Amino acid sequence: MAAVEDDRIARISSAIRVIPNFPKPGIMFQDITTLLLDPKAFKDTIDLFVERYKDKNISVVAGMEARGFIFGPPIALAIGAKFVPMRKPKKLPGEVISEEYSLEYGTDKLEMHVGAVQAGERALIVDDLIATGGTLCAGIRLLERVGAEIVECACLIELVELKGRDRLGDKPLFILVSAA
Repeated sequence: MAAVEDDRIARISSAIRVIPNFPKPGIMFQDITTLLLDPKAFKDTIDLFVERYKDKNISVVAGMEARGFIFGPPIALAIGAKFVPMRKPKKLPGEVISEEYSLEYGTDKLEMHVGAVQAGERALIVDDLIATGGTLCAGIRLLERVGAEIVECACLIELVELKGRDRLGDKPLFILVSAA
């Protein structure tokens, strides 16, 4: 099984295009659109997450805007969980709860519909990438405010140098690809 996983991870990693100096000088942008154009690599990505979470009694998959919306729904469907979008402000109709978080320069907010998640539900948080960890931390706080149990955070890519994992405290993080 390990050799199969290694083949899948290698295929996934090679399908991610790195674009230097985007969106600004010094940034090595991890472009997942090329992975999405490769059905085998995209399927491998979803399959690896599903294999990890299918027997963990997860009832909520929370996806971070926007690329968490690409990976979250197929994972949720495959493991029999509901998908809950976590969005930027003023994108969700109806009553929301929000959580502010820090960016490099300023702040942003993440919102979730009131009533989407119930106390005691087991939740998985999904995003494409963890950099500084701010978005995932906001998602964790939102879910914990409504009484959910965070099973794990799952990202396709981790930008290791930015140490976002450290900000998650005791919350486990599962990643498929490490990037500089």
